Amino acid sequence: MVQSTLLRFIYPPPASWFINAMTVITGAILVNGGLMEVKGKSMQYSKFYNTSKKNAEASKITELSGRKGMLVVYAPAFVASVIFLAFMRDEGLRFTLVTSALTVHFFKRLFEVSFIHNYSGSMPIDIVINFSASYFLYTVTVTYSQHLVAELPEPVIDLKYAGTASFLVGITGNFYHHYLLSKLRKEGEKQYKIPQGGLFDLVICPHYLFEIIGFIGISCISQTLYALSFTVGSAVCLMGRSYATRKWYLSKFEDFPKDVKALIPYVF
Repeated sequence: MVQSTLLRFIYPPPASWFINAMTVITGAILVNGGLMEVKGKSMQYSKFYNTSKKNAEASKITELSGRKGMLVVYAPAFVASVIFLAFMRDEGLRFTLVTSALTVHFFKRLFEVSFIHNYSGSMPIDIVINFSASYFLYTVTVTYSQHLVAELPEPVIDLKYAGTASFLVGITGNFYHHYLLSKLRKEGEKQYKIPQGGLFDLVICPHYLFEIIGFIGISCISQTLYALSFTVGSAVCLMGRSYATRKWYLSKFEDFPKDVKALIPYVF
């Protein structure tokens, strides 16, 4: 019953052990990441991770500046999406929309790293490589999955146009709230402040909320099981990270508004 209902919205899984394995592995890793955030084991490029020079020298790990590190994280996925968009034009409208969304998504991230975000710390090179490989693998896998289902019958319920709208809402809202975050501190300031404006008056991580909406858009355009698995896993991961972020702000600011939720206004 559940399977037949689900297949009204997505393509059947392709006959590919790689795609099917990645569907399970990706979802499991992201969900586990969210649970680790709740337990206090935060992602190693967040403000909760201590990357002091003393630790770096003790472990002999090469580090990159935060800006250079994040450029390396996103650049391979962006290049891959551009190549797919440019050289696989005969795969149909849905494929073009998916690769276009991926290209815009990673271009926005590179633009924000270069011109919007402020960085004061550094990133261990092994963490940079791990995240870069993860985003690159996501781009390749979601695109390959889309290629494999191109000749299969379309899902009964077509979500690609609703997905495009959702993606545009998500990427716009995410960019806007990243911009607000970048304006919190004046040049030279390093102390953290409570974000204000936009949906920050309701939740502490509206940028994560809109990122989830963007990923929902990509999965609706794609309508493949892999894209759905990544979106569900990412949502759980970002829920965990937003929970950890709110907990951090509560511990650092006595005047943090208790009615400001973590991710979903009035709910969570």
